[in-house]
Amino acid sequence: MTRGKFIALEGGEGAGKSTQSRLLAAALRERGLEVVTTREPGGTAGAEAIRALVLHGVGEDAAGWSPRAEALLFAAARSDHVEKLIRPALERGAWVICDRFLDSSRAYQGGGGGLTDEELRKLHEIGSAGMLPDLTVLIEVAPEVAAARLARRDLGGTDRIGSRDAAYHARVAQAFASFAQAEPERFARVCGNGTLEETSALIVAALGTLS
Repeated sequence: MTRGKFIALEGGEGAGKSTQSRLLAAALRERGLEVVTTREPGGTAGAEAIRALVLHGVGEDAAGWSPRAEALLFAAARSDHVEKLIRPALERGAWVICDRFLDSSRAYQGGGGGLTDEELRKLHEIGSAGMLPDLTVLIEVAPEVAAARLARRDLGGTDRIGSRDAAYHARVAQAFASFAQAEPERFARVCGNGTLEETSALIVAALGTLS
């Protein structure tokens, strides 16, 4: 059986990854493909439990987790996710679309939190045998566009990572851009400033190299 393809959607807060994941899945299903959509942290019961710990904390601990603790938790969640959901789906021939993967850890806990890329990649090698997507789509949006979207999205509040200051998120955006520039064979950079339909069309076009 032909192995499926693994696509990760990456980008900062307000990039529209969750919506674009659904639109891309619909487009691929129209081609007759089996498609699995998932997210990080999350995707399995264990990983979803870790997601709640990371994004919403424990009790009244307003400080949350340190970047190092976050990285360990994300690596553990990803390990479970890869083993129980992503790898089995790919092996049966399904296409997997994941809202965030390794590069989010590299950008948030690395670029934003100060951990080294070597440390984060080592955790990934231990936890997930170094698995990488066949294609990583980086959705890039202007800061003012992201801010407007977040203002509409987060009326009921945001999580502990999303609520960090603008300087943190600027470092995250810069980290994503540097990854894409350093590994152009693995990344497709897509402008997400337009309408949902315009961005979706760009993402579908970026899959042209996959078959």
